[in-house]
Amino acid sequence: MLKLGFREGIRIVELKVFTLPTCSGCPVAKMIAFEVAQKFGIAYRIVDMATDEGLNEGLAYDIRSTPSIVIDEEVIVRGQLISKEKLEEEVRKRLEKWRARASSE
Repeated sequence: MLKLGFREGIRIVELKVFTLPTCSGCPVAKMIAFEVAQKFGIAYRIVDMATDEGLNEGLAYDIRSTPSIVIDEEVIVRGQLISKEKLEEEVRKRLEKWRARASSE
């Protein structure tokens, strides 16, 4: 699991997939996100918005439809599928930014 060091401490990078049982695109989104998380060595978590806890977490990111994907506190996509290549690009950009920040602190 990728951990980035900052002055505040160690930060674990996490890719979250917000889903609903009735979402037809969610199984594909979960598979894509899982493969990308493995490729980059980051944590991966499914958030079921059909639960109170999952719904509250989704609303904290202003997510109202699924599938949606968040990396740490940044929403990558809301309510639509994203290609594996595009998700890899988005994750790579953020990891480079965070690594640069960690090395300058």
